[in-house]
Amino acid sequence: MILSDSEIKKRLKSWNLVVENPFWYNVAEQIWPASLDFRLGKVFKYYRKNNLVLIDPKKPDYINHIHQVEYDENTAFILHPWQFVLWATMEKIKIPDDLVARCEGRSSIWRLWIVIHSTAWFIDPWFEWTITLEITNINNVPIALYPWMRIGQFAFETMQGKVEIPYNKRKWSKYMNQILPEASKIIEDEY
Repeated sequence: MILSDSEIKKRLKSWNLVVENPFWYNVAEQIWPASLDFRLGKVFKYYRKNNLVLIDPKKPDYINHIHQVEYDENTAFILHPWQFVLWATMEKIKIPDDLVARCEGRSSIWRLWIVIHSTAWFIDPWFEWTITLEITNINNVPIALYPWMRIGQFAFETMQGKVEIPYNKRKWSKYMNQILPEASKIIEDEY
């Protein structure tokens, strides 16, 4: 069952769900009927393609081709057609053990033909900190993105049953406590 605005507010007030915003934005003002908006942070990463001919998940060389950038809220990042960037949310979240969260794009952003997540839309119980967005411009013209702009929303759903091993206790939970956008850590998988 998806949480309503009143339930989101109740959980935020009781600290059963934590959404921290490091700046002046009032999190309560970001709540919609069944979701909570989130914003782009100031730091993003992208692949420099000039010498990158292949990404091999078994070899960590691709990490050397990732460039990290930090912008302020008045500086536009121009996302070119079919360009892909990893961008951290401004908000830090902590999901309790009885919820999962979905990371969804806002319709106003999708109507510009911006995809904010290709696959990683699901957030496990007991995940903490920022979310790394997988942003792609599928339009045929460049689009300006700004830090702190509202880009997506979290929808929270209750779970049935108790989690046996939460995200923060799992052996392969590679992205716990991330602050910056994290590139793939698939190299840490056991094959």
